[in-house]
Amino acid sequence: MQPKDVRRFVEHIAAHPVLARRYGASIEYLPAALHGALGKDATVALVFEEFQGRAIRFLGAGIAVFTTDDFLHEVKSTPHLWIAPELSKRIAQGVSPLLSDAQVRKSNSTVGLNLVVWHDTPYPEDMTRAEVATTSMNAFDASYRGYCLREVIVQPDCIEHMWVTRNAGGLYFDHARSHYGDFPKVDRADFSDEPRSVGMTHELALTHGASWVGSLFLHPPPQFGFSRSEQRQLSSALTGATDEELAHTSGISLFTVKTTWRAIYDRVAASRPDLVPGRSQVDGARQGRGKQKKQRLLDYLREHPEELRPISRKLLQKTPPRARVPSKTKSALDTNS
Repeated sequence: MQPKDVRRFVEHIAAHPVLARRYGASIEYLPAALHGALGKDATVALVFEEFQGRAIRFLGAGIAVFTTDDFLHEVKSTPHLWIAPELSKRIAQGVSPLLSDAQVRKSNSTVGLNLVVWHDTPYPEDMTRAEVATTSMNAFDASYRGYCLREVIVQPDCIEHMWVTRNAGGLYFDHARSHYGDFPKVDRADFSDEPRSVGMTHELALTHGASWVGSLFLHPPPQFGFSRSEQRQLSSALTGATDEELAHTSGISLFTVKTTWRAIYDRVAASRPDLVPGRSQVDGARQGRGKQKKQRLLDYLREHPEELRPISRKLLQKTPPRARVPSKTKSALDTNS
C-alpha cells in the first residue's frame, strides 16, 4: 500500500457490510492512522487487485502490525475492544501502540514479536473464492515468515474470514477463560455482537501439530546479519529490480548500490562461500561474479526469509536460540502443502 491507496481503501471500508458498522464514527481516524503507519518496520500493508479484462477491481487490503505487549494484553482483556477502530484512533491521536523500528529489531532478536492483524478486507463474497483466500494467505506468509513471532492475533473482518482462519489452523480466543481453544458455534446473525479473536502463540504452535498458522512460528536464526540497508537492497532485488532501478527507487547512486553488493558478497562469503563462488568454484567450471552469483544468493534468500527481517546483530549474538517448532512438524507441513 502506498499513500495514494489510502483514500481508495477508506472508501472500501466505508462500503464494507461488516466493517463500516464496526468502525462507526471512528472511521474518521483511519486515513491519518494509515499515513502514520505506512513505511515503518512495524507495518506491512498490501493491496489486492483483480484484473477483469482491461479493468482493475480493488478487492481490499491486508494490513498487520507489530504492537506492544500492553496493547495485546488489552485486546485479550475485559472490556473487549475492536482492534481496527482502536488502532486507528490511537495512531491518529499520537499514542500509537506500534513498535518503533528499533523496538522491532530488538524484539525480533530476543523475546519475539506480537503480530496483530489490522485488516484482511475482501468483501464476504470474495472471501469464499479459493483464489482470493489463497492469495491472501500466500501474501501474509511471504510478508511474515522468517520473523521471530511470539503471538499472532486477528479479529476476522467477516464470518467468512473467520472460517478461513480456522481452516488455516488458528485457535479461538475465549475471553471468558482467557485462553485459546476450540471455535464456538457462531452464525452470521451473532458474528458481530462482540469482538471475536483468533490466533496462536509460539508455545501452542509447539503442541498443536502441523498447520499453516503454526508454521509461521518456525524461526531458524539468520546466519549473515545483514544491515537494514543491505536487507532492503536484497528485498528489492528479489522483486526483479535491476541495479539502476534500485538506485532510482532508493534515491542513491549506482556506485552506492554496487558498493553495497560487494559488502553483501563479502559478508556471505565469510560463512557460506558456496553461495557466492569465485570464477572456478562451481563443479570446476568457470562462473563470473555477476548475474549467476546474484541469482544463486537470491535463490537461497527465497528459502530463508529470516535473513531479510530487521535484527540487532549485537543482541542476536547474545541471545541463546529460542526453542522452535520441531523439524518433524515442518516436514509434515511441507508434505501437506
